[in-house]
Amino acid sequence: MKQLSLPLYPNDPALTLKAANVASVPNRSPFRYPGGKTWLVPYIRQWLSSLKVRPPELVELFAGGGIVGLTAVFENYVDRVRFVERDAAVAAVWQTMLHPEHGRWLAEAIAAFDLTPENVDALLAQQSIPTHQQALQTIVRNRINRGGILAQGAGRIKHGENNRGLRSRWYPATLQKRILDIVHMRDRITFVHGDGLAVAEETAQRTDIVYFVDPPYTASEKKPGRRLYDHSVIDHYGLFAQLRRTAGDFLMTYDESEHVRDLAKSFGFAFAPVPMKTTHHARQHELLIGRNLDWLFPSS
Repeated sequence: MKQLSLPLYPNDPALTLKAANVASVPNRSPFRYPGGKTWLVPYIRQWLSSLKVRPPELVELFAGGGIVGLTAVFENYVDRVRFVERDAAVAAVWQTMLHPEHGRWLAEAIAAFDLTPENVDALLAQQSIPTHQQALQTIVRNRINRGGILAQGAGRIKHGENNRGLRSRWYPATLQKRILDIVHMRDRITFVHGDGLAVAEETAQRTDIVYFVDPPYTASEKKPGRRLYDHSVIDHYGLFAQLRRTAGDFLMTYDESEHVRDLAKSFGFAFAPVPMKTTHHARQHELLIGRNLDWLFPSS
């Protein structure tokens, strides 16, 4: 099985890859998510198109904003998608969007919400409220916090783009449309509020499922996921071991680090660095990991 090693050498085919133009990728998620995978969508299309048999279902084990699963189901690469997420605040949004009445309520509530500091404080101060109102709180927090970070202690946007302050990332009409589109597709989307590893274990013998895996990046020494997510502690070795036991194909992303490369090698997985651009347009690499990545370099 082909393995591509780092650091990048002059003859490494990864040097021929170009960072995706995210402006050309439809963003169907209502979330601004740290570590979002819009840049990965062209690779997801390439991976799913390369499979010999079209998979009926894609399971996204660490859903977050769900851009990969949404792309797969909206663009008909799969018949249905299953999202799994532990975070209760994020779960409230998915549960609400997949409810026919509450999903429409959320879309209209966002469109009608006057985003002022006073209204934000009043909304976020509410406690013991129904799930659909928790969803509104989550979307507002996601849009007003720096980087979209939902973890405890995240700071709010101060100046923002063009000094628009809290409104810098508030696009109510766009959010309304994205949510209503998801409501319309709800019959093809399932959400599980739970643990991704447990779902992978439960479905391990299913040959009609493929998995996209984007865990919190806490396996390397830098551990960037620790400050971005409330549920950042996972068993990385156990995750690799579980994926080796699954019957269906998978594609996994990780931060580029020696420890992660060593994990991939120890389980016999293929891995390759792929370019991406940060929100500040800096070019970086993340690792794609799978059983076979020949589709990534079809001419090599």
